[in-house]
This record gives sequence, structure tokens and C-alpha cells, in this order.
Amino acid sequence: MTEHADQDTGKQIEAVLFDYGQVLSGPPDPAAWAQMRAVTGLDEDPLHAGYWAQRHDYDRGALSGRDYWQAVASHAGAAFDAAQIDTLLAADTELWTQLNLPMVEWAARLQRAGIRTGILSNIGDAIADGICAKFAWLSGFDHCTWSHALRMAKPEPAIYLKTAEALGTPPASILFIDDREDNVAAAEEVGMQAIRYTSHPDFEREMRQRGFAWLLDVRMAEARADTTLTEEPLAK
Repeated sequence: MTEHADQDTGKQIEAVLFDYGQVLSGPPDPAAWAQMRAVTGLDEDPLHAGYWAQRHDYDRGALSGRDYWQAVASHAGAAFDAAQIDTLLAADTELWTQLNLPMVEWAARLQRAGIRTGILSNIGDAIADGICAKFAWLSGFDHCTWSHALRMAKPEPAIYLKTAEALGTPPASILFIDDREDNVAAAEEVGMQAIRYTSHPDFEREMRQRGFAWLLDVRMAEARADTTLTEEPLAK
């Protein structure tokens, strides 16, 4: 594709759709993970194996948060009581609440500029409830798709199409950003523009290469508009 064609495609974007984990949030919080190890009494390998073995069912809403942690215990040959599960639910939310501030701030700039924004995240019920209670800025998004509520998850094509419908934006006019290659590929399959997020410098570089610089620079456009509106008329 030519540079000119990329720039034309970039200008067609009407909404930016964000993954939450490791796009709007940063890497998992080591302190929260250490707390989960202490509460469960499990070594690193069995906790890690159980945590991820059950995760897709949790994200898809097949398991509630409490059922998920019972399943983790069963996978590891352990048992957790109600108090342990309460603590694990809270720690699991904290695990995903270190923010990726450059992306959170960029999303806010897009919103102030009148560009539609959304979230499409694979996330279980307890974590979705926890982060929504913790972060008031999530209400600034035009729509948030939390996978558990739809009983489906990325990279299933239907969840992308339902999110586009909820955003009121055709897939071809949505830019989707996710840290997983399979999720990015699925977004492209349904017609979205998509970028894999690995690091912020690489993300900004690819945005500019693909003709999306105007989205990155929306603050400058916003500042110019503010200056025009507030400028005092010249004295006659």
C-alpha cells in the first residue's frame, strides 16, 4: 500500500477502540501477584498455570469471579475458603490497575476533540466491576464492551461486530489497538484498521507510518482551536 493510500485510510477513522489490559493498563502489578501467591500458598508455577488455564472461561462469562478462583484451586489441587477468595478477587483487580498513562491521556485528548472512543476487553465480571469502580475516567468512553457480559471473547469475530454496532461506527472506520497479535488479526478480518501495541514509541512510529498522525496530534489541533476561540479581536 502506498503512503498516500495509508494517509487516506487514516483520515477515514471515526472511532478509536482500545483494549484495556496492557494497552490502557500497564503490565501486571508484581505486588498484587505476590499477594495472590501468599494468599493461595501456591508456588509460582502452579499458580501461573491455574490462573491462565481458567482465564478464557472467566473472560467469556462461563465462570463468575468466585467460580473462577474455585477452578484455579481445583487445577492446583488446593482449596480456598470464602475469605481467601474475597482477597484474591481484590488482588486480581489490583493486578491490572497500573495505568499506561500515555495511552490513557491520549484517549482523553481524543474524547475532548470529539472523536468517538471505546473499549473492547476480555475481562471477567469481578475485575470489570472493580476497575469501573476505581477509575471514573472509564465513563468517558462512548462504549465499553466487557467480554463476560456478552458471553464471548476476542478473537471471536462477533464480539468485534457487536462493539462496532454499539459504537455506531462501521468497522472500516474504527482503529483498534490491542497487545495480542491474534486479536489484531481478528479485528482486521472484520474490516477494522488495527495496530498491535508493544511499546509506546513503536506504537507512535507505526501510527505515523500508517497515516494516523492526525490522531496522535489531536492535542495540537485542539490547542489551535482554543486559541482561535479565545483570541481578542484587534482594536480598530
